[in-house]
Amino acid sequence: METEQPTPSAPPAPQEGYRAWIVLFVVIGLVLAVDQGAKRLVLAQMAYGETVQPIAALVPYLQITLTENRGAAFGFLPQGGDIFLVIAFVVVAVMLVLYPRLGANAWASRIAVGMVCGGALGNALDRLQYGAVVDFVHLQIPGLVSNVSNFADHAIVIGVFILVVQSWRTDGQQKRNLNAAEVE
Repeated sequence: METEQPTPSAPPAPQEGYRAWIVLFVVIGLVLAVDQGAKRLVLAQMAYGETVQPIAALVPYLQITLTENRGAAFGFLPQGGDIFLVIAFVVVAVMLVLYPRLGANAWASRIAVGMVCGGALGNALDRLQYGAVVDFVHLQIPGLVSNVSNFADHAIVIGVFILVVQSWRTDGQQKRNLNAAEVE
């Protein structure tokens, strides 16, 4: 008698499920701690608009410039702060609801969800505390791009990138499995 093998997207076993939730909350906590700690340090040491060049060899590519952002990424919709606060909480809620649907071995996706949630909550805390998102990581390629962001933004971007890559890999594997099944 054949034993049915669980599919890759099957929900985790109960003990595995607890571990998955612990991973999520640890990642969220780490992102929040690094982001909020760095922001507090920068706010305590610098004035808005001030630029510091901690590593001379990296100037002008990497500097610390304290700014605030009342809108979305790149200053888009500067009067939309309240909307983005609500969006951040909705994104976190949706991710928490969908989180149990991740496959038992989807650890990269679990970490990525934690990064996105932690980043969204970090920026939401800024909006609640300061009325704007605190940005300070000034990345610049002269003549091409100049952007001031924060660690929460970076966690969101990296997390979304991981989720897209994992989704792409999963879709590719499912198509290969489907094609193999059709050949048999």
